Amino acid sequence: MSNDDGHPDAKPASVSRDVALIHGVTPEGELRVLRQREDRIELGAVRPLKEGVPIVGEVVRLVPRKEFPLLCDVTTELVLPAAASAPAPAKSAPASPPAAFGARKGPAQVATDDYRKNWDVIWSAQKPRSGLAN
Repeated sequence: MSNDDGHPDAKPASVSRDVALIHGVTPEGELRVLRQREDRIELGAVRPLKEGVPIVGEVVRLVPRKEFPLLCDVTTELVLPAAASAPAPAKSAPASPPAAFGARKGPAQVATDDYRKNWDVIWSAQKPRSGLAN
């Protein structure tokens, strides 16, 4: 096999080493992709950037190939420092939440000394109600 230059088995210069194959869409409108970069294959989702919504992962640009539009060349526009420096999770141990996580339902319970003092000022000064409703 040879390319246009006549060199056998030479790869064309236009072939990207970072590609994504779109294989589905989530109900939220995210694209499900298989991404090959370097010597690994990754499973992920691509969603459009929205103002006010935190960025999770990388900011990438997908350029569909004209011969097969579901195969896209990937250009990384922004790598967040946390994503770049975060070590890969250990595969042998399952991730477990901290002991306190999940022990309570609802928002965090935060009470400062000022909050407690004002609570006591408001509620301890009230007289007990009579047995009448309303």
